[in-house]
Amino acid sequence: MKFFLALIFLSLSFFCKAQQNSNKEFRGVWIATVDNTDWPDTPGMSTGRQKASFIQLLDMHKRNGMNAVIVQVRPCADAFYASPFEPWSQWLTGVQGQAPSPYYDPLEFMIAEAHKRGMEFHAWINPYRADFNVARSAVTSNHITRTHPEWFITYGGKKYFDPGNKEAQYYVTAIVKDIVTRYKPDAIHFDDYFYPYPIPGKPFPDNISYKKYGAGLSRVAWRRSNTDSIISAVSRTIKSVNKKCRFGISPFGIWRNISADPDGSRSRGLSSYDDIYADVLLWLRSGWIDYVAPQLYWAFGNRSAPFEVLTEWWSRHTYGKDCYIGIGYFMAGYNAAWRDPTQLPRQIQLIHNTTGLAGMVFYSSRSFEKNPFGWNDSLRLNYLNKNSKE
Repeated sequence: MKFFLALIFLSLSFFCKAQQNSNKEFRGVWIATVDNTDWPDTPGMSTGRQKASFIQLLDMHKRNGMNAVIVQVRPCADAFYASPFEPWSQWLTGVQGQAPSPYYDPLEFMIAEAHKRGMEFHAWINPYRADFNVARSAVTSNHITRTHPEWFITYGGKKYFDPGNKEAQYYVTAIVKDIVTRYKPDAIHFDDYFYPYPIPGKPFPDNISYKKYGAGLSRVAWRRSNTDSIISAVSRTIKSVNKKCRFGISPFGIWRNISADPDGSRSRGLSSYDDIYADVLLWLRSGWIDYVAPQLYWAFGNRSAPFEVLTEWWSRHTYGKDCYIGIGYFMAGYNAAWRDPTQLPRQIQLIHNTTGLAGMVFYSSRSFEKNPFGWNDSLRLNYLNKNSKE
């Protein structure tokens, strides 16, 4: 009898522990709006269809075990909300500057629907991209690229705010302050686009601002200082308005390679520090950001960037902040490694078994609609089931 009572006690203890862990673990999904990647399905959908489609996404992700969505609300110096600074997004209504009809505020709606389901809502902002395709864009006359053309640099067929332009930095900070003041997101989220990814043989043309603001720094040090400045300023701004609102960054998965820095990871190739001038470790150490979600879209055993190596590296470089590993759900079927149906489950198991990690984020939402290899079912029934030991 004592044996069976002990067994029941252990089972209940395990069940409670599993529930506690599931409540603490962050399980998010990125929902991209740029070019209608994830939502809305097409530009210009009716208000009713937009709402129904978003609710359907939330319900699917909730069933699969997610407790957070990271939704792109400012993809390209435009807005999925009623902004006093920037026009309505073309990917929302089909025409930049045109409000939804019948009118509603998508950001207000999305936050409310996420919270109804007990899910966090992180407002994802692309800080510096301003024109997604210069050749075929149709920006409004009051778009910031028209009212302040001196703030922008054209590179690779896109227009970017010049990260070295101080006025541009103030403007982006004002955008964040407006969102946090008028809405109640659980976090503001930046992705990996600071300085644009380099195009071979085409240097980023920021000579004008470098001459004006360089102050004797090398160009690479100056560029990193510019990115540091915007992160620091946004962090202070968020906390000054709402101390409970968090600030998170989703960087490229390699900070630095060990060949360039003894503290770097055993990886090869592009790095956020050296190529897009984002020193994420500094931001973590300085307390400017509350969490980091590195994009580790590689497979186990990848020659240049093995998932297992980078997962372990990031777990040792959190500096007391939360670290959520970014998983490439969209990679399903891409190559031999991602045609292995155990690839995703093994990645989740590794995250669960690695000390120092607080959760995971999946990219991107539309990939779940295909349910590759039955992975949705695996998440729902096993790996993200609140009662599962995983």
